[in-house]
Amino acid sequence: MIQSKIRSLDELLALRKSWADAHQRVVWTNGCFDLIHVGHIRSFRDAKALGDILVVGINSDASVKAIKGDLRPVVSEEDRAETVAALESVDYVTIFDDKEPSAILARFQPDIHCKGADYADGKRPVPERDIVLGYGGRIEFLPLHEGRSTSELIARICAAEMRDRS
Repeated sequence: MIQSKIRSLDELLALRKSWADAHQRVVWTNGCFDLIHVGHIRSFRDAKALGDILVVGINSDASVKAIKGDLRPVVSEEDRAETVAALESVDYVTIFDDKEPSAILARFQPDIHCKGADYADGKRPVPERDIVLGYGGRIEFLPLHEGRSTSELIARICAAEMRDRS
């Protein structure tokens, strides 16, 4: 069951047509999801509540490295995809190679594209904004769950490891 939720873009494009024909609202969100934590789970739940089908795009190992640096990802793209696919609120998962999702969104055209609320004030760029609005989609900003961050989690793990060694 979990493996059947992990699909290529071409497979999702074929499914997308049937969803549109059935008048199902398709929601998309994306990210690195390097270490899954409760903030991610809550965001997936919030995104799923906006529509009928939730598709999660996961940055490939190469794109995570380009975004986060040489020490990331901690978890491989295959394992990250399987972990996200195992979540009840997630209907499908796909892996993409770009640092941001503009190209995949231009092809897939979900009804709703979700971003974290930290993008809502316009201080952080949303490069995919024009593409989503151009095909008639909308952008929804999901609430942040303070204190829940993969980078913070990794820092705490490293600090604990350093304490244990001393």
